[in-house]
Amino acid sequence: MSIRLVLADDQALLRKGFRMILEAESDIEIVGEAADGQDAVRLVGLYAPDVVLMDVRMPAMDGIEATRLIAASDAPTRVLILTTFDLDEYAFSALRAGASGFLLKDVPPVELLAGIRTVARGDAVVSPRITKRLLEEYAHQLPDPSQREAPEEIHPALADLTEREREVFLAVADGLSNAEIAQRLFVSEATVKSHVGRLLAKLGLCDRVQAVVLAFQSGMVRPS
Repeated sequence: MSIRLVLADDQALLRKGFRMILEAESDIEIVGEAADGQDAVRLVGLYAPDVVLMDVRMPAMDGIEATRLIAASDAPTRVLILTTFDLDEYAFSALRAGASGFLLKDVPPVELLAGIRTVARGDAVVSPRITKRLLEEYAHQLPDPSQREAPEEIHPALADLTEREREVFLAVADGLSNAEIAQRLFVSEATVKSHVGRLLAKLGLCDRVQAVVLAFQSGMVRPS
């Protein structure tokens, strides 16, 4: 089954370059191109693509606001952000807005394709460790810990996590892989995968990236 994709970038030359790479793949179909965030949101409404490859700095509406609108809509579309720097504040804002991850604009084609396929499967392409670096770099944008409510008040579903799910949640937020979590908790990797799936469902999160963001926003994990 083909991955239906929208390209959103205000630079026509970049869109053409990405199109040349993507159209060579039998499992990827480009259903539209957008030169700004407004058009990207419009195309998502029209075509409900699986993935939007989204630039952040665009006229009319930037990629952050477009991502926020797409994430809040009923569309099954997931957003993969394109950024210039791996610790760009725009990338951090995009993750908070609901993006499933980000790639650098000069990413090798093989990594671009792998990232798109990963997001289309429902996973995140940015590792939790990189997400944690982003959050630590821009910790000043997070709520003041002294003024913060209890985690359960910020996200009531946190109270519904079992003790084991909470342990797994904190390990995910700490940037550990399933294999590393399994080693820490002395359980199988399959068991960890099951726990991660259940806790994401309970918390209404799409992927591990959003779990890391929530852990920081709720104060359960604080920048070091």
